[in-house]
Amino acid sequence: MRLAIIADTHMPRGARRLPEACVRHLRDADLIIHAGDLIGEAVLEQLGEYGELAAVYGNVDEPAVRRRLPERLELELDGVRVAVIHDGGARAGRLERLRRLFPQADAVIFGHSHLPAQETAANGFQIFNPGSPTERRRAPNRTMGRASVGAGRIEFELVVLEESPS
Repeated sequence: MRLAIIADTHMPRGARRLPEACVRHLRDADLIIHAGDLIGEAVLEQLGEYGELAAVYGNVDEPAVRRRLPERLELELDGVRVAVIHDGGARAGRLERLRRLFPQADAVIFGHSHLPAQETAANGFQIFNPGSPTERRRAPNRTMGRASVGAGRIEFELVVLEESPS
């Protein structure tokens, strides 16, 4: 199973839109996961046109989005339990904190910071933040994630969508 993973799209805002490379990855995925801060319902509709969607709401999402989406989500995907939440909290202690929050999960996908992150515990538990495909903030590039899931394993990959000017 192929996952396309995004967070912090913050749309609509001005002329902002998803980069074409991001859209290609979304269309190619078996499941799209959005880790919150979509902002408007139109983004939910747009993502649904690209494929099956699993999403949580974030701290800036409109009330209509919050009514449609859960704050947390746990999915069973080909023998892997994947949790999704928007805010993973402060960097210090994040791996252990998310492990406590989702004790049955094999991996947790989160957003909020716009900074890509990936950590793996000694026991194999993983956390992954795909960054943002639209608003990099302090990150060097606009990014998203991909993952392959199968045979009880998940492997994450960070995808750089466009290099920032030097």
